[in-house]
Amino acid sequence: MDCSSKKEENADEATSEDTDDKPQTCPHSLESNQKEEVSRLPGVPAPGKILVQLIGTSSVTLAWDSPDNITTFELTCFSPKTTKTFTVTNVTATEVEDLCPGTEYTFSLVSVSENGNRSIRTEVTTCTRPVPPDKFKAKSVGSTSVTLVWDAPGCEEKKFHIICYQNGRLIQEQKTQSGSVVFSDLSPGNKYSFHNTIVLPNGFLSKAAVTYAQTKTDIQNLLQDLGLEQHYSNKLSLKDVLQIDMRSVTDEPAQSQSSLPWLFLKKLMMVNVTARSVKYSCNDEDWSSLDIYNDTFDFLNDQNSSVNPLDIVTALFLCSDGFLQQEMVSKMSMCQFSVPLLLPNSDTQQCMFMLWAMRDIVKKFRPQSLSEQKGFVEERIVHFELPLVSFVRLGDCSISKSQILNKLLSNPQQYHDTFVHRDMDCGDIPRKISNGLVEMSWYLPCGNKNIDVFPEPVAFANLRGDISTFETQYTFLCQTSTAVFVFFDNLDTNYKLLTNQHAKAQFVLVGNRQSKAFDLEQLKRTASEMSLKKNNIILKNNQNDAYFVKNLHSTVKYIINNLPNKARLEEMDTIAHELGIKVDEDIKECQKAKTNAYFITEKILDSMQFKQDQLPLQGKIWKDLAKLEKEECRLRKAGDQNLEAYKSDLQIKKTELRKQQSKYDISDAMSCFVSALSCLNQERSYFLKWMRMNLDNLSRKNLSSLREKYKEKCQQFSENKEEIARLDQQISNSSLGVEHFLREMGQLYEAAVSLPENIQSHQQMLHLPRLCAQLMLDGFPLELVDGDASNIPLRWVSDVLHYLNILVQPNNKIIVVTVLGVQSTGKSTLLNTMFGVQFAVSSGRCTRGAFMQLIRVTEDIKNKLGCDFLVVIDTEGLKSPELAKLDDSHEHDNELATLVVGLSDITIINIAMENSTEMKDVLQIVVHAFLRMKEIGKKPKCQFVHQNVADVSAHDKNMRDRKLLLEQLNEMTEAAAKMENKEDYKMFTDVMEYDPETCNWYIPGLWHGNPPMAPVNAGYSEAVYDFKKNMTDIIGKCELKTSVNNIADFLEWTKSLWNAVKYENFIFSFRNSLVADAYMRLCTEFHKWEWSFKKHMHSWLTGAETRVSNFEILKLKADKSDLKDLLFGLKQEAVTKLDSMEKTTMEHLSKYFEQTEGHVCLVEKYKQDFVNSVKSLRRETESSLLTQLEATVEIRRGMTNLDKIKKTFTDTMEKKVWGLLEELRKNNSSNSDASMTDNELDRYFENIWQETVNELSFNGLEKKNISACVFSQLRRNLNQKGSSVAEKLMKVDLNNHGTGEFKAIKESFFKKLFKRIINDNSAMNLQNLADEIIDTCFQIVQEKSEGRFDYHDTYIQEIINKIEDKLMLNKHIGFSDEFELSLKLYICGYSAKEFQHMHDCFIKENDPRRCLGQYKEKYHNDFKDLFSDRDQCQKKAEEFTKLCLIPAVETFIYSSLGPDIVDKMIQGKNAFQFSTRGFFQYTLLKQLLREDAFEQYVKYISSYERFVKGWISDEITKQFTNDHEVSELEERHLRGITKEILEAVKMAQNETYDDGIKGFIQRICRQLGQKLIIPKDALEIVMVLNNASQQPFACWLTKSVEEMEQTLKEKLKKINFKEKLSKLKMKPQDELFKRVFGCGKQCPFCRAPCEAGGEAHSEHCASVHRPQGLGSCVFVYDKKLVTDICSTDVHSEQQFKCFETNYDYHPYKRYREIFPDWHIPADASIQASDYWKYVMARFNTKFAEKYNACPAEIPFAWKTIKKEQAEKSLKESFSIK
Repeated sequence: MDCSSKKEENADEATSEDTDDKPQTCPHSLESNQKEEVSRLPGVPAPGKILVQLIGTSSVTLAWDSPDNITTFELTCFSPKTTKTFTVTNVTATEVEDLCPGTEYTFSLVSVSENGNRSIRTEVTTCTRPVPPDKFKAKSVGSTSVTLVWDAPGCEEKKFHIICYQNGRLIQEQKTQSGSVVFSDLSPGNKYSFHNTIVLPNGFLSKAAVTYAQTKTDIQNLLQDLGLEQHYSNKLSLKDVLQIDMRSVTDEPAQSQSSLPWLFLKKLMMVNVTARSVKYSCNDEDWSSLDIYNDTFDFLNDQNSSVNPLDIVTALFLCSDGFLQQEMVSKMSMCQFSVPLLLPNSDTQQCMFMLWAMRDIVKKFRPQSLSEQKGFVEERIVHFELPLVSFVRLGDCSISKSQILNKLLSNPQQYHDTFVHRDMDCGDIPRKISNGLVEMSWYLPCGNKNIDVFPEPVAFANLRGDISTFETQYTFLCQTSTAVFVFFDNLDTNYKLLTNQHAKAQFVLVGNRQSKAFDLEQLKRTASEMSLKKNNIILKNNQNDAYFVKNLHSTVKYIINNLPNKARLEEMDTIAHELGIKVDEDIKECQKAKTNAYFITEKILDSMQFKQDQLPLQGKIWKDLAKLEKEECRLRKAGDQNLEAYKSDLQIKKTELRKQQSKYDISDAMSCFVSALSCLNQERSYFLKWMRMNLDNLSRKNLSSLREKYKEKCQQFSENKEEIARLDQQISNSSLGVEHFLREMGQLYEAAVSLPENIQSHQQMLHLPRLCAQLMLDGFPLELVDGDASNIPLRWVSDVLHYLNILVQPNNKIIVVTVLGVQSTGKSTLLNTMFGVQFAVSSGRCTRGAFMQLIRVTEDIKNKLGCDFLVVIDTEGLKSPELAKLDDSHEHDNELATLVVGLSDITIINIAMENSTEMKDVLQIVVHAFLRMKEIGKKPKCQFVHQNVADVSAHDKNMRDRKLLLEQLNEMTEAAAKMENKEDYKMFTDVMEYDPETCNWYIPGLWHGNPPMAPVNAGYSEAVYDFKKNMTDIIGKCELKTSVNNIADFLEWTKSLWNAVKYENFIFSFRNSLVADAYMRLCTEFHKWEWSFKKHMHSWLTGAETRVSNFEILKLKADKSDLKDLLFGLKQEAVTKLDSMEKTTMEHLSKYFEQTEGHVCLVEKYKQDFVNSVKSLRRETESSLLTQLEATVEIRRGMTNLDKIKKTFTDTMEKKVWGLLEELRKNNSSNSDASMTDNELDRYFENIWQETVNELSFNGLEKKNISACVFSQLRRNLNQKGSSVAEKLMKVDLNNHGTGEFKAIKESFFKKLFKRIINDNSAMNLQNLADEIIDTCFQIVQEKSEGRFDYHDTYIQEIINKIEDKLMLNKHIGFSDEFELSLKLYICGYSAKEFQHMHDCFIKENDPRRCLGQYKEKYHNDFKDLFSDRDQCQKKAEEFTKLCLIPAVETFIYSSLGPDIVDKMIQGKNAFQFSTRGFFQYTLLKQLLREDAFEQYVKYISSYERFVKGWISDEITKQFTNDHEVSELEERHLRGITKEILEAVKMAQNETYDDGIKGFIQRICRQLGQKLIIPKDALEIVMVLNNASQQPFACWLTKSVEEMEQTLKEKLKKINFKEKLSKLKMKPQDELFKRVFGCGKQCPFCRAPCEAGGEAHSEHCASVHRPQGLGSCVFVYDKKLVTDICSTDVHSEQQFKCFETNYDYHPYKRYREIFPDWHIPADASIQASDYWKYVMARFNTKFAEKYNACPAEIPFAWKTIKKEQAEKSLKESFSIK
């Protein structure tokens, strides 16, 4: 075997550390054992010594010396398990393969001669190398340790030899038999290689497996333990921390170190002073028994808290971005925790000066120098010039420097752990990364000598660790401090550090004389070198801490009083740079943003002037616009002016103001502001923060003193009214914040979009809403309500929210939380604590209005809360009533409260207990708001938060207060309900769900002690946290989720709520497209259920009427029942069917309201209306159904006698014919006179026919005087009208009425004159009413006449009832009894004539002689056929088909076609216009607009019902003009009934009948009797004289029926659609009319038709009202058409008078007192009624001519409305998307 290449490969693998590549042999085999064995052929020379050249894991390479002339060798390989032998030729070396790794082998070699003789053997023993350890890797890497693991292959008895190298240098080595090993005591942050070799028992080694690992730095190691490793490079942001996740609202204890940072952050964001006391617990508490002798007592070593709080703080600051750092520092400062000044990084050995992080700390204090004048200082901490006292440590120190500092900063009554020390929770855990940290805190006096520790403010710094290790930090402190206190035990080491410093700082050495390491002599030498005085050395002797701290206090106090050098934090960055210390503000984005912000703010010398110059759009113009918008709705200043002209003037003024706004170019400041906002996210955030801080600094200078004065003056309100008002205005004018710049952005946008699109400035501003939407996503608040103008820039807010919706889709579900309460009661602080939102917190009434902020909800809690974002709305404080009187802001507060409550899902009512007098007024406002929300379907949850309640038993002790609160809420609910005209509400719980036990929260005061040194009260944080948890539970409740909105819905609510708020009269003016949409959906569904109900009952009635008509046919011989029994049964069946349909419809309704989609909750209040409508539908249907059944049975009963006469004649005639036939057959023995037979037959037949007719004793039906019947019914109806009417009726002859045209009766002169004064068009209105009623009644008469039935009293009763209903609907016209009488006489007179004609025709058609006469020829032919024995099967089958089946099938088709046509009309392309009454109105008005025909408008306005009926008929005709659709419907019914007829014939064939073919035909008729009305006369004629055989007759009948289908199909195609329409039993036009016409009520002012769904709605409403002049209303004196629109009037101070007010004037605002069932809302927008304004302006002259009036004075704004605007306003009014 040639193994050279293998040798080279293995040689390459050898390393300096690996000696096991060399050939190894077992010790006992090192000799060749080349003993000569006894051989019979000793002449064969043996091979030379075998050399092991190379050993592998599965191969060994051997070489040997070859004897002369020997070329063949035999090699044998032995192992304990196997033996292999093989021959080797022509080589002296070979590689043995396929060996087992780590196995000992003996190799034997013999020479083989050419003749096959063998030599003695040569042997060598060696071992294959083991396989290197597999999957060798570092399992875990720490800062000083590495854990290695591997798989251990090969033999069982083995050891592993692992060597650790660093840069080729052996560091450690270990041996083990397991598959893992731990290397400890390594250096942090170094790279190591690890070599793992298997060592066999025989000493053989495997090739080394190598892996590498780099130990973590201390920071990396700790961050890994804390779970923050990924955030070291990818920094945590404020958004990450503030988002709502499961962790932030649950109380699960920390189970690992990785939970600790999040627990700290959670508590810190809630400003909980226990935030630093975070530890985790691995196991449950162990209560098992203690084994004293065997237990190791390891449990006494507390391993549950293994991270020092300072390490957690340091780690979090290293892993946070600048904004989270700033927030953390602010919250730590509130908790009176020390904050990082220099943040160390042990990886880079550098530290960071945390200037940016501390920039947001604002402190307010009162130095004793200002205590007498009650002055105070308020400033950012970085701007304060303060003495800085630093505490450092040299070497080890037995005194706890931090603990001493805490005692130094605390007064005896108020100790607080400002700095972490060894005796705190986890304070004794060794620090890993926080050594080198310099912390800072401040002492700020309150101005009380008895409380203040220091009379003036002073800053303290504390360096963690030995100054000898952290010289940079120490040097920084020496150069910035007023004094440096050095704590030590022994100065032997590194004391030179003290003497080498060239600093202005005063040094104070603080030592512990009790320490064993203390060296007094060294102290003396050091003090001498440093030239220290006695006061510069403080030693702790045998004294307690109090005395020691007192000495320190004296020294500090002396230093700060006598040493002038003070420093500002802001100015320390220069020293930091000199020392190579990084400054957190140095990043490029921050510096660029700072430059941009300063460029804007440095020019601000006077806030008020700056706003006028640089932010001009939000000034007077915007405020004037806001006032105009409200005045457009409220019309308070209209006086006696024409309202529409006044509104037109207001619109012109608005347009002018917008033009003025658009004349302003964007100012320099705003240009820079917008430009800076357009930068990348981080730079933009820095810019806004710089802006806010700079503007706050400016405002603080101006506002601090003003606020204090304001508060002081308010305490003596009665004496300082004017001054308070002036101060309040000054505060408002002087405040300047980022919100003002964003507000200006909004006004720039609003002004731009009001311009035409092609103007450049319009295009330049289009990106602003998207920019602001991005800001919202970044966590910045959006100003929802501008408090200064008390208005919402609706277009701006709409577009911002629109873009926000686009940015977050599809995750756009939101829950809204709002807080309301009196000003300065901690509302914003509460929200900031709960959610960390960035609302401004101040005690002055500086920023007004409402702001909203988004908080993201994480995936882990999204399902529970049912939303993607929480929207938190913070409002300005509501003023006390006294202060409200100064600026009329009480109204503003009401508006604000109503708006935000309406937008909220949860409203927090914040009540400060010390402001209980003001609480009542706040509650009053809130109760009004909740009442209004209840009315419009919004159901916000309410939580009352009582602040500043300190007692732990507050909840129990305040039971009486809660009871009192509920009593007050009930009292206010009742009062508010009266004011809102909703007196059904008596208690607060009537308005909303409220449980005094669960809806009240008691929160202690914010501060624990006396500010400014007081930390936040832990009780406050915990109580707020409990409240927050409860809030998430409330949000998670499923009933709240049903009302969850997305951002688009929220925007819609905002628009509609604000519009309603502007109209003041909230409940009756609320319009919302969401509510409208939900209502329309409900109406659409209800109309489907209603139609299903009607269709089923129509189908049932048709069947019932068929059964009545076929009663005799269907009745079996044994059946003794009569029509009375049938009627009783049908009535019971009808009631059962109605019950079933009512139940089904109610179930549909209930299920609809159970669903969570479609904003169903918003129309909950209409549910009862629709329930009532279902009941009303059932009642009306039942009444109509039973009446029709009774009439049908009555008519059928009237025909019974006639039917008997016909039957008697038929039977007699048949008997006589059969007798004659028998007689003639006997006499006719010869066929010779066959030609005479026909004549003879004719004569014989004529004789018996005349004989039978003469025998008839019945002269026909009795003729009635229909006029007398009708008059009788009319008299009964008019009985209650009194004697005068009765007297007139006595003289009436009905035959003299009902001819010609009806003219409204002229009334007496006085009444005529009186009505002329009120309304000059009363006669015309009366005539229109009469014409409408006459049209309706005449149509009923026509339909009845076409039925070809006899007259029945129910017909005239129906007509009289219809007249009554119509007059009742229009009683407001004020007609007299004379008018009613004349109208009824006219209609009844006409009806009597028509019904008389109908009755006469019926009698004529049903005269027995006439009926018999028409079938004479048929009898004659049958007689001849029978005499001649002709087969009648085909003829009779054809007759049965023609005379019986075809008419029945035609009737069936026409009775079925009506519902089908209705179905077609309400589906497909017509579905929209017939789906609801509102959409029907929209369709009508839109078509009128497009046709632009004046005559059509007049018809619509003057004769609405007639117009609608005509329009519907036209639409039906248009739909079915091409006959294709109606033919399809006809053919479907024809196919179906033909199939049933054939089935009936088939089934009848299966039986035999005693009476032959008659029985067969009767069986078919009974089978079809449920669907087809078989003409009885024709049936009798077919069955008489019929000798057909059953089977052939059936065959011919089948063929005839099949031909009938084709015949009818052709016949139906030839009939035009209008003719078909007149034959339908159910008139589609009437059903569609009922569907869309509704209740028929019209607006009492403008006659707009009611669109409310259901028949039994409690309120009438119309989407769009119109100018009253369109309804012929004119002004009394000048006869000009009136332009007033009632939707405007009802919100004005105008008055009206009408019939209902007895023509006394009544305020429009209180119209519901007169018309309680009408709801007339304000226009959804000022443009909502543009449609009718356009119509009136366009046809003003024509309307005037039509109404004999003068043209109206059209407001200018109306003349500018274009057709497109009119159509757009129509869409808005009907909420068409």
